[in-house]
Amino acid sequence: MKVVNKMQIKGINWLVERNKSIFGNHEIKIPVQHIYPCISISAIFTKSKKQKTPMKKLLSLAALLAGLSMNGVAKDGYKIQLKFNDVRDSAFFLAHYFAKPLPTIYKTDSGKLDKTGLSVLKSDQKITGGMYIIMLSDRKTYFEFLLNNGDDLVINVPNSKTLPQGLTIKNSVENDAFIKYEEFVHTVGEEHQELSKKLATAKNSVDSAAIKDKMTAKMKSLIDYRNDFSAKNPNSLLAKIFKGLDLPKVPEGKHFLPNGEEDKDYAYRYYKSHYWDNFDLKDGRMINTPMYDARLSEYFEKLVLPSTDSMIKEADWILTQSRGSGDLFNYTLSWLANYSQESKVMGMDRVYVYLVDHYYAKGDAAWLSNDLLQKHLDHARELSPTLIGNMGYDITMKDTSGKKDITVSNIKSKYKLIVMWEPTCGHCMKEVPAMDSTYKAAKLKDRGVKIIGICGEDAPQAWKDFIKKHNLSEWTHIYDPEHKSNYKAWYNVRSFPTMYVLDEKGIIRGKSIDHSNIVSLIDMLERQDADKKKNSK
Repeated sequence: MKVVNKMQIKGINWLVERNKSIFGNHEIKIPVQHIYPCISISAIFTKSKKQKTPMKKLLSLAALLAGLSMNGVAKDGYKIQLKFNDVRDSAFFLAHYFAKPLPTIYKTDSGKLDKTGLSVLKSDQKITGGMYIIMLSDRKTYFEFLLNNGDDLVINVPNSKTLPQGLTIKNSVENDAFIKYEEFVHTVGEEHQELSKKLATAKNSVDSAAIKDKMTAKMKSLIDYRNDFSAKNPNSLLAKIFKGLDLPKVPEGKHFLPNGEEDKDYAYRYYKSHYWDNFDLKDGRMINTPMYDARLSEYFEKLVLPSTDSMIKEADWILTQSRGSGDLFNYTLSWLANYSQESKVMGMDRVYVYLVDHYYAKGDAAWLSNDLLQKHLDHARELSPTLIGNMGYDITMKDTSGKKDITVSNIKSKYKLIVMWEPTCGHCMKEVPAMDSTYKAAKLKDRGVKIIGICGEDAPQAWKDFIKKHNLSEWTHIYDPEHKSNYKAWYNVRSFPTMYVLDEKGIIRGKSIDHSNIVSLIDMLERQDADKKKNSK
């Protein structure tokens, strides 16, 4: 594939700019194998093959405990007195989660243990509470704890090799609850592992069923523990996280439509409509947990219909709900922009343009530098003319003789497939003949499709030779020897080949296509046009 212009920006991660301007920090990657076994952090968002409900996952202490809001805050920042009984003269990091589970965390501060294993970290800068991590320089020895703005903690680690067991944290009701729950989870985890071993050696189905019942009961005990804690501490952040992890439970039994027919889509609609019921999108501390990115992915990738109208509606809703939550809102907006820009669903770039126009351009992307913000604005402006549903740019060029002018709008057909390519482009040399073969095999000409091939470089002889060699006789071939059309800018051509489908009115109906999906696109357009005619009667 020949790249024309590298100005297009895809997947700009707002964290890069944010960490430079706010934290001056960097991302830390921990090898997954170093995650200590309890109920693994990395297992929180791993689906069980036997589970039918989306995102019904094993719960981990690390994903659940992002901090409580029990203590009053006296001042901004934090003070952490840290003592390792068995580690000396070692550097360490203070890091935090940010929407994703391990191994991705972000550095906040650093220090060094002295000859007695003691160190003190202090900051007077306001922080967002959540789950933080103390990690030694080996990046294998670490523990998690809860840190809120204004905390003054005294942490003692009696044995670094048995972490998190034995850990004590003074001056924090939040961490008292953290440690107690951690002990409970550890115990349940060990019992669950023992039952798993017994299940593997069960002699018959009766024994297997009995063991599975016990495993279910163990997991239920965790749920009961969380529910009990939430009932007693309804305003704590821990309770919010417990509730946030409670996914909708679809009522059992059959459900019926008003006309008496069974509602086959009831489970989906119920689950989607209640998905965010218990997740507090206004609490900015929820961003400093490992759960939010997975929740966004589950919702927008699996529950929201892959159409621009649905995506825009849902994006507006969640951004409205999270507005004022600081980094939670920022992450949501950035995630949606990246997702819509990188989506493989045709036409989803309209969502990206919408977000830039209605949020980025109106000051909601304050984390970005002026330069990066301008790149987003410029990119959205470049994409706007080529959005599906817009009128395509009319092109007038010369035919293969170089003498006759041909205007695309004068070519009468139900659909026009515009293929912009180059005879010296490696990908074009494969794709163009493949498109021609598909066009002929599927008899698209009989279905009202005409192909207009546009030569993208000033190499008329190579272009003509390629046309003749591959017998592209059913195409209308044009080129721009005097470079007057500026079609690359109007059609946002960044690489070759680039293809669009226009209808008889010149409206863009398809883009970012190739020979593998052109037939299915025409099938879809014909269905849409037939439905439109039917509904207009």
